[in-house]
Amino acid sequence: MTGYGRSERSRDGVSVSVELRSLNSRFLEVITRTPRDLNPRENDIREIVRKIVNRGKINVSVNVEREQKATTGLKVDPDTVVAYKDALEQIKKAAKLKDTVSLDHLLQFRDLLIQPASEVSEDVQWELVAQAVEEAARALDTMRRNEGSELSRDITDRVASIGKMVDSVEKISREKIPQERQRLRERIAQLFENDEIDEQRLEFEIVILAEKLDVTEECVRFRSHAKFFMEAVNGPEPAGRKLGFLLQEMNREVTTIGSKSNDSEIAHLVVRAKEELEKIREQVQNIE
Repeated sequence: MTGYGRSERSRDGVSVSVELRSLNSRFLEVITRTPRDLNPRENDIREIVRKIVNRGKINVSVNVEREQKATTGLKVDPDTVVAYKDALEQIKKAAKLKDTVSLDHLLQFRDLLIQPASEVSEDVQWELVAQAVEEAARALDTMRRNEGSELSRDITDRVASIGKMVDSVEKISREKIPQERQRLRERIAQLFENDEIDEQRLEFEIVILAEKLDVTEECVRFRSHAKFFMEAVNGPEPAGRKLGFLLQEMNREVTTIGSKSNDSEIAHLVVRAKEELEKIREQVQNIE
């Protein structure tokens, strides 16, 4: 399920901003992008997210900014100066230039002068980052839950719609069974028109054939699966896999109903039910 969360924290001249974005995925994958000095803390960041989010591909972006001190505090990094000068000398030699390396050339490189940032301990910085990550993760989780509520309502409506189709199928089937039994009786009588027929045996065979066409059991099982399905949808626990299994069972019952009937009206209802089940299947893939 997609989602977005953002949080900002600041203290002692340090500002931290965190953004979380989630994409659909069957599993939980947390990808972090942080400043270099926070690399050792990336596992801690992932752990904070995992405690709040259970599923999805989560991209975490952390940005840290420090207030700069006045220019009177500028410092020079001698090692960097020497490195740039040597590099320029090599370029001059390679290009066979006669110009000498001057101060003007070196001042083109801005990182020769270091502007000290506000001093803040690593513990304070990490505290800000951890708080921002947690807040952003909770914001993302809230957004996903709201989306999940909308999804749940849509699924509820679709399951109810399929339930009505199954009720119609069962009603039509019950009305058709006496007609089907009579049709079977007439057909068998035609086949054995000139032969003596054991009426008791004939009735027994007709009952067996009619039972094979009865879809009552499939309708009952479908309702049972649908009940458990909706309990899982509305329950507090993650139920993505359970929903997938129950959906397969519901689809199996509808398929069996379709294979048992040769009635065009029932066949039409079965097609519509399977279309709705497919739409639900696509939605269930995004549910934790």
